[in-house]
Amino acid sequence: MTSEPWPDRYQAEKPMFRFFWSTYTIKSNGRLCLYARQKAFRFKETINVYTDTTQTHCRLHISARNVIDFSATYDVTDATTGERVGSLQRQGVRSFLRDSWIINDGYNQPIGAIQEDSTMLALFRRVFLRWIPQTFQITVGGHPAGTIRQKFRFFKLTYDVDHEHGHLDNRLGLAASILLLAIEGRQT
Repeated sequence: MTSEPWPDRYQAEKPMFRFFWSTYTIKSNGRLCLYARQKAFRFKETINVYTDTTQTHCRLHISARNVIDFSATYDVTDATTGERVGSLQRQGVRSFLRDSWIINDGYNQPIGAIQEDSTMLALFRRVFLRWIPQTFQITVGGHPAGTIRQKFRFFKLTYDVDHEHGHLDNRLGLAASILLLAIEGRQT
């Protein structure tokens, strides 16, 4: 199973009500292809992504660099090869008004960004109507590289993810969708 390619179109989900851990599922064509579980109350976050719910074959590590960091940076490592794929850095103050992330390559050089749809809509969403779905635009090298669209669900946080334009390493796109589920889940 570890030799399967990384998906570029999928649905990422997180149940809304978990107390001691959060789970994330990645489904492609309605089939579970990746699973992650994050323990609560950790000082330094690490999310491991597995091939299935048995958690026997790890494929990806997503690790926070620091214990507490307002503009947290998460390193993404391929668990099967040990390759440092890149990192994702949340833009602290900017993300209060409009979620914004920097995508870095394996050498910690900025290559792209992830931004919430619009500042006005994001502000309206935060102040008045939390249930308005978010959309994130992914750009790499100034070119559109994909979208992450939230679907309205009562008991799940769900994103439809598409980064099949070829500009983004699918492992970084996957890590980004899981981090958005994790961070957005805390904000609601």
